[in-house]
Amino acid sequence: MTTVHHRYATVRGQRIFYREAGPQDAPHVVLLHGFPTSSFMFRDLIPRLAERYHVIAPDHLGFGFSDAPAVDDFSYTFDALAELTGDLLDQLGVSRYAIYVQDYGAPIGWRLAVNRPGTVTAVITQNGNGYDDGFVEPFWQSVWDYQREQTPDTEAGVRGALTLEGIKWQYVTGVADETVVSPDTWEHDHALVSRPGNDEVQLALFRDYANNAPKYPALHAYFREHRPPLLAVWGKNDPIFGPDGARAFARDLPDAEVHLLDAGHFLLESDLDDAAHLILDFLDRTVAKQD
Repeated sequence: MTTVHHRYATVRGQRIFYREAGPQDAPHVVLLHGFPTSSFMFRDLIPRLAERYHVIAPDHLGFGFSDAPAVDDFSYTFDALAELTGDLLDQLGVSRYAIYVQDYGAPIGWRLAVNRPGTVTAVITQNGNGYDDGFVEPFWQSVWDYQREQTPDTEAGVRGALTLEGIKWQYVTGVADETVVSPDTWEHDHALVSRPGNDEVQLALFRDYANNAPKYPALHAYFREHRPPLLAVWGKNDPIFGPDGARAFARDLPDAEVHLLDAGHFLLESDLDDAAHLILDFLDRTVAKQD
């Protein structure tokens, strides 16, 4: 049975929690979670990957069991989260790695790839956008409104995503059988984003998400120049990032492998077996051969 270690590292004065498993000398795979969760979303995938890969799954600052300093003490941006992640990997001696990105993990992973060319050996994107395609307007309209103007009304529109019902909605929408999704997921996430002051952290990141799309052209140029192997394994019923976001990767990476599963935003909760099979097959054909 694979042992998963639960560790902490101090990075730029911040305590970062991460899960680690697998042989230290195996190819590295870094798992980057989305909103509103943490490395907890990978709890069942990690043991499967760790049978033949070295897996690291950090909690971003402000999420999970990592520190969550107040917004007055830390400027929460995706640039800052990517810098912390890169410094953590440097501290762990991980210089080349495949990335698995989901939701917020995508803009963090894209920054690592673009800012550190040659470090990323392969990309797995699971409902993590890198193009303007696929943003599902009914969800994003309130976020866009809040980004344009911060008023009591626009703030109220995005605060719904921080409620227990709003978080549960992300987990169960688009899932054929809701009973396969454990309530542990939304209860765990809600408890952590409900810590005092964490709402302001999340609001800061909602605002900063507007700075991700302007960086897409640099990402696309990176794809065309460096040609990383890419697997898009996507819940096609995701009410946040639709399947057009998965298909778009083939625009700059013609060899991108795109698989649309009958699942929602957090497909590891409902379709773990199918996703793990696709991911391991992809890594075995790409990353394992590089090493």
